[in-house]
Amino acid sequence: MADQKIMLGNEAIARGAYEAGVKVSAAYPGTPSTEISENLVQYKEIYCEWSPNEKVAVEVASGASLAGVRSMACMKHVGLNVASDPLYTMSYIGVSGGMVIVVADDPGMYSSQNEQDTRMIGRASMVPVLEPSDSQEAKEFMKYAFDLSEKYDTPVILRTTTRLAHSQGLVTLEDRCEPNDIEYVKNVQKNVMMPAMAIKRHIHVEKRLNDMARDGADMPINKIEMGDTKLGFITTGIEYQYVREVFPNASVLKLGLVNPLPKSLIEEFASKVDRLIVFEELEPVIEEQVKSWGITCEGKDLFTRQGEYSANMLREKLLGMDLDLDEKKEVPARPPILCPGCPHRSVYSVLNKLKIHGAGDIGCYTLGTLAPLSVVDTCICMGSSISSLHGMEKAKGKDYVKNWVAVIGDSTFLHTGVNSLMNMVYNQATGTVIILDNSITGMTGHQDHAATGKTLQGDPTYAVNLTELCKSLGVNHVYEVNAFDLAALEETIKREVARDEVSVIITKSPCVLLKSNVFPDKCVPIPEKCKKCGACLKPGCPALTRNEDGTISIDETMCNACGLCMQLCKFGAIAKEAK
Repeated sequence: MADQKIMLGNEAIARGAYEAGVKVSAAYPGTPSTEISENLVQYKEIYCEWSPNEKVAVEVASGASLAGVRSMACMKHVGLNVASDPLYTMSYIGVSGGMVIVVADDPGMYSSQNEQDTRMIGRASMVPVLEPSDSQEAKEFMKYAFDLSEKYDTPVILRTTTRLAHSQGLVTLEDRCEPNDIEYVKNVQKNVMMPAMAIKRHIHVEKRLNDMARDGADMPINKIEMGDTKLGFITTGIEYQYVREVFPNASVLKLGLVNPLPKSLIEEFASKVDRLIVFEELEPVIEEQVKSWGITCEGKDLFTRQGEYSANMLREKLLGMDLDLDEKKEVPARPPILCPGCPHRSVYSVLNKLKIHGAGDIGCYTLGTLAPLSVVDTCICMGSSISSLHGMEKAKGKDYVKNWVAVIGDSTFLHTGVNSLMNMVYNQATGTVIILDNSITGMTGHQDHAATGKTLQGDPTYAVNLTELCKSLGVNHVYEVNAFDLAALEETIKREVARDEVSVIITKSPCVLLKSNVFPDKCVPIPEKCKKCGACLKPGCPALTRNEDGTISIDETMCNACGLCMQLCKFGAIAKEAK
């Protein structure tokens, strides 16, 4: 009997890549996709890396494919935006060794700034998209994706969602296959996308999609499950599980290939049911195509385009059950907050004191938006803080940005911030950039990057020196400051925002959650010295609470003795002592 194991969807995707014979994987961490690479690294047969961004990851995978081996890249949905440049062209070039791009969408925006639908990018880029519905399928579809990639000469997108990525299911384990490397053959007509070549390859891409749409009727990942013909569902992914839970006797067309759609199979299914409903999260990608073929169906007239779907949604909309899905439950508010001892809190406390606005970026430090810090005013995408500050200065002049800074993390700076800083220098801008260097990719769970000195495998490597990198771009004023040295921070920020040129402040202190951090001390209040002024409470550290008499308490289980509260107290009412 084959071995079986309970696996997360992401873990099963990694297992599928291993069994498929993948040799090269590149990724940038992004929830809900991060655990794929963290599980892949256990398979020593696969070279795995954290790339500086998703564009680079897809280009690395593309190079490996063109060299003749199976390769993959992993990212979250907004990361595919960064990778779109190579994606659209690799669609024309095709592959040598199979190439799969795993993209994790985030319906409900649990950890994202939008909830775009990767299926639409698959359509626009003319790349096939597969979508599994549980962990076992996640593994099997991963293997099948490589077969399709090589058969049809195309990169393939495997789309998942947060619910699938982070749900567990039973997975049957199989042996790894070892496909032979494909010998490299020089072919500039296929692999060099100059206009004359690209025109010919576009014809190939359209033929490929037509072939796949026709063949989709016989693909095992698309299947009709006939039941009661009064009601039929077309569905895919995790939504299939909800349909089966609520309507176990209904007829279902479960699509594993969601681009291109198998038209003949859909027409066959539609002809057999009285009422046809398309149940798909986010955009009406399937519904619109089905309707364009003259097939009557229901979809977004019943269900929202926003957020995650659920079994309860089906019960309410189709069974008339009043489940109060939209009723606000009486539970205490629990807003996201920076960790006790987080170095970002210290930096933001100074910016707040100086009444300086922050052009923000994607990372833990986006939480500086919220009260009581209330520093971050903008947040668009990775690397945008620096470019936003630059645009403000060009729109309003140098004096306007004297009370603004751009804030960006060390990993995000290397992701897409470097080009933005280069642009500021090149275009003779004025503005101060603060790189919040906590020595790790913090928000997604402590992944290494090019400045940490370790690879994904944990091997030591060259660590990019952020100070020297900024200087090499032409920034004449680059300063490193301890994130918890409030006096030095205030002095440096005041001085640099007054400059009429680009400057960079690198605030250095490791993420408080790093396993290498040891906190032998704790901060303790001295009530008899407390003046009840509340200065220590202003940064909003969750370890501190105000007592009924106006003094403060410090939860020693949460306190990491960063000393921020102690520095803010002017009366010596907080001290450090050993735990």
